[in-house]
Amino acid sequence: MTHSSSTQVIPLVTAVPKHVAIIMDGNGRWATSRYMPRVAGHAKGVEAVRTIVEACAARGVQFLTLFAFSSENWRRPADEVSVLMRLFMTALEREVAKMHANDIRVKVVGDLSRFDKRLQEMIAVAMARTAGNRGLTLTICANYGGRWDILQAMKKLVASGGAAADFTEEDLAQHLSMAYAPEPDLFIRTGGEERISNFLLWQLAYTELYFTDTYWPDFDGEALDLAIASYQQRERRFGRTSEQLVESKKAS
Repeated sequence: MTHSSSTQVIPLVTAVPKHVAIIMDGNGRWATSRYMPRVAGHAKGVEAVRTIVEACAARGVQFLTLFAFSSENWRRPADEVSVLMRLFMTALEREVAKMHANDIRVKVVGDLSRFDKRLQEMIAVAMARTAGNRGLTLTICANYGGRWDILQAMKKLVASGGAAADFTEEDLAQHLSMAYAPEPDLFIRTGGEERISNFLLWQLAYTELYFTDTYWPDFDGEALDLAIASYQQRERRFGRTSEQLVESKKAS
């Protein structure tokens, strides 16, 4: 299923965001502040993932997308990258069976070709095993970049044939790596930084942005509730005026 673009169609707004996208930032600083090695923060961050997956499912969120490893993260120290890869494999080994039992669908998007063959195989198995699940869809963005996503979609669109002059937003959107999901309603970044860092550049066009100083390992259900409460105070106009928004609510 391909979902409509928020710049083309006004989406239905619900009290609980249908799709939450998160940049999980602050693992290293969480560890450093406790005089622990940075890798200890990444390990703790995996526990936070489990907590937030459960919290989102309990609150009725339908799609949760986590930025686990960006295309720019290869610039980090080699030993840290190695630890992140091992943690990714360990998480797949330990968590997929539990997620499957809880009707969670697992998707991994990004340029996976750079990963170790074993990791690629584990990702494929996890996605195939959970493909039929109808609960929360958990998407892990790994070796992902928003510009990469748009570029690969454009290449697929061109390869599909047709005149470039006739291409539409909808044509391109169906080739994006997350065409199966609606655009995020709520974007959260932990760790105090206030930027989107090449994450879902196309999809975040009308997403509500929420930034918190809380480091990712400390981000729990209560912190998620604060983010959702902030989201619920936003006036989602999608280009309309406040008056038009009031009228549309009366009409519905």
